[in-house]
Amino acid sequence: MTRPFRFAAQVSNAGSRKEWADAARKAEDLGYSTLTMPDHFGDQLAPVPALMAAADATTTLRIGTLVFDNDYKHPLVLAKEAATLDLLSDGRLELGLGAGWMRTDYDQSGIAYDPPATRVDRFEEGIAVMKGLFADGPFTFKGEHYAIDQHEGTPKPVQKPHPPIIIGGGGKRMLSIAARQADIVSVNPNLREGLGGAETAPDMTPERTAEKVAWVREAAGERFADIELSTLVGFCMITDDPDPIASAMAPAFGISAEAVRHVPVCLVGSIDWMVEELPRRREEWGFSYIGFEGAWEAMAPVVTALAGT
Repeated sequence: MTRPFRFAAQVSNAGSRKEWADAARKAEDLGYSTLTMPDHFGDQLAPVPALMAAADATTTLRIGTLVFDNDYKHPLVLAKEAATLDLLSDGRLELGLGAGWMRTDYDQSGIAYDPPATRVDRFEEGIAVMKGLFADGPFTFKGEHYAIDQHEGTPKPVQKPHPPIIIGGGGKRMLSIAARQADIVSVNPNLREGLGGAETAPDMTPERTAEKVAWVREAAGERFADIELSTLVGFCMITDDPDPIASAMAPAFGISAEAVRHVPVCLVGSIDWMVEELPRRREEWGFSYIGFEGAWEAMAPVVTALAGT
């Protein structure tokens, strides 16, 4: 089954209540399904109050996190905040969860930056705790990192059994967890070393992307057909002359300029080309839920052409 396209606008900052509400309403008016936010300690709004404000300013726009860092809040606290967001938005939350990756957040806050395996172990327990608290009845859990004793999570989310859970990953273990636990799987570069940007470019080539989707398919088994596959496009350039840009980017990815134009985190070309390219990527990798970071307003014609198709 081919899933219809839907789109998310990744927005993180505003200078006033009005500016933030206007951005949310604009995303809704442009046909975006969701407004999503990251969860970092740098120059961005805090996601919980900001997402609630975005929901209040709109009527149909979904709100989502890309993604809450499991290490920043105890999962019992985060489950309560997420359920409250879902309740007060009338069931519009998409709950993105992650193990944490940005080294500067940890260094600047003093939160221990444990080895990747430890962070992921803790994250797996966090997912179990949150799902248990969203369910009906008192919940008890005892793991290596968390212990819950007969706690009834309240409020309960509107969406059942819980808001759609988004888990992103770039390594095999994280993508395998996502395949087993998430409703939406976002295929990302591998951020295990706490770095982003150009350092991760070689990990998002078309060849690597196909390998990552294969990991998800293998780990998901029969539930693969129920998973919505997603990617966040961080670099968009509308141009009728894409070749010089693609050629300049090629060394960072270690691939040809032609192959760069098929990298899932980039879109470089005309609007007409983008409208043709995204269905090709959906056919090849299954990506039907596309997020745009930074250029979401410029990408409005793509959203208009493809949303729901």
